[in-house]
Amino acid sequence: TMGIFWDLMQEDELDKQKKQANSLEDRVTLLENELSKTKELLRKTLSALETHLNKDIDGDGNLG
Repeated sequence: TMGIFWDLMQEDELDKQKKQANSLEDRVTLLENELSKTKELLRKTLSALETHLNKDIDGDGNLG
């Protein structure tokens, strides 16, 4: 009976690890999407600021 109990415990632990891995993958995907949106907002903000100040802030040789 201990063998069956041990197998069930191991199976439960594997299920927990799989759920954590899935959760981690979902979290990474969410963070990657948030980072992409943040970078886009930063790019738009920098462009508007350069246009407003008429100055190349990021050093790319372009305004806006």
